[in-house]
Amino acid sequence: MKKLFTAALLSAALAAPVVADTTKVGFIYIGPVGDFGWTAGHDRARQEMQEHFGDAVETTIVENVDYGADAERVMTQMALSGTDMIFAASFGYGPDVNAVAGRFPNVAFQHATGYIQDHPNISLYDARFYEGRAVLGHIAGKMTETNTIGYIASYPIPAVISGINSAFLHARAVNPDVNFRIIWTYSWFDPALEANAAETLIEQGADVIMQHTDSTAAVRVAEDAGVMAFGQASDMTQFGPTAHLSAIVDRWAPYYIARVEALKAGEWEAQNSWLGFADGIIEMAPWNDRIPAELQTEADEMIAAIAAGEYHPFTGPINRQDGTAWLAEGETAPDGDLATMNFYVEGITSELPN
Repeated sequence: MKKLFTAALLSAALAAPVVADTTKVGFIYIGPVGDFGWTAGHDRARQEMQEHFGDAVETTIVENVDYGADAERVMTQMALSGTDMIFAASFGYGPDVNAVAGRFPNVAFQHATGYIQDHPNISLYDARFYEGRAVLGHIAGKMTETNTIGYIASYPIPAVISGINSAFLHARAVNPDVNFRIIWTYSWFDPALEANAAETLIEQGADVIMQHTDSTAAVRVAEDAGVMAFGQASDMTQFGPTAHLSAIVDRWAPYYIARVEALKAGEWEAQNSWLGFADGIIEMAPWNDRIPAELQTEADEMIAAIAAGEYHPFTGPINRQDGTAWLAEGETAPDGDLATMNFYVEGITSELPN
């Protein structure tokens, strides 16, 4: 197993699969395409990719695919039906992708946010969500009036943990009195559970709700409660016109188009990609007018600095939650540390689950 990340696409110099004039591309999703979050973002990119290629590409999707046997079955059926490339759009599909890829070496597999790469026909791709979380944290730290920010988290995996840490560090940087309250749902998409989590956090004093879960439930609850919220993966403004301050919007289409173009040209190679603001893979939803103009400007400037490589959201000095040193003054976090992050930073009082 290995996982190597770069801001640009890295080549592994592997033989490219040969495909027919009409390329068949399959997508498996952990949630429904109507979640208005993570899955919706991937399917929006699929549609843009389909429009780009027209009849030269044929796409199929399967929604609500559980990890394990269900995912293996779906991908196996896709491969047997002549699918040339399969996008598995969730972290937990890692073992399943590798199990199926080993049996179908002529199919190009693309695993989103994964780290397992046991076969030469598997590419890994991810987004630097922590960059966007830094911006949201900066805004939240300045907008909160109760100094309590609620965070609805899905699973304790590095991408989620690094997002919490990034948001906290930037909220605390502009507001030393800020505290985070975190609820783990152990689910990517469960509207009822997410709504309950939002309600609990608001009862605990949170007047800003963040989420790394995929439904619009938290934004709806925030709207009804008169507090503020940030959406997840897509612009959720319509579900909380007053509450929704912004959101990280996933823009996978450029990557999907590039990978399919490479396959059609016979130039596909396994790659490990970690892309962010600089690559146009993530962007921010429009700022809510309730965000002061000067704060919008600060957020825009932070985005520009991150995209230009002038600022890294994890720049020391930063300690781990237990007070031990992690990054020295001016030191920036190596990608390897972020890709395997399993600790909270100093100042977060919640306990990190296993």
